[in-house]
Amino acid sequence: MKVLKQLAEVRLAQARMERARHEVGEPAAALLARGREYPLATVGVAAGAGFALGSLDLHPLRVPGLASLVGGGLVEVLAQGSHLLAEMAVAGVAAHAAATADAAAPDGAPTP
Repeated sequence: MKVLKQLAEVRLAQARMERARHEVGEPAAALLARGREYPLATVGVAAGAGFALGSLDLHPLRVPGLASLVGGGLVEVLAQGSHLLAEMAVAGVAAHAAATADAAAPDGAPTP
């Protein structure tokens, strides 16, 4: 019976992860869409954060434990993850725009 209990715990954990992904996915997609809509603001925020960290003499590799994560390939994983999120956000925005255009079009009228 211990196996059945562990299986139930795994299924509960999977359900929690699915809810967490959904809760994080919507704001992340909105943030990425806003970044594509206002690229100069995004670059400005990144530059400001870099300037602030540089002024405080905070180098990412000086944070304990971060050097091993960066050296261990975390940067590549994060880059792939952000690329995947960006592509999903673009697809979601395009699908939403198409659905809005279809809903706004009069009956029988083709949409471009």
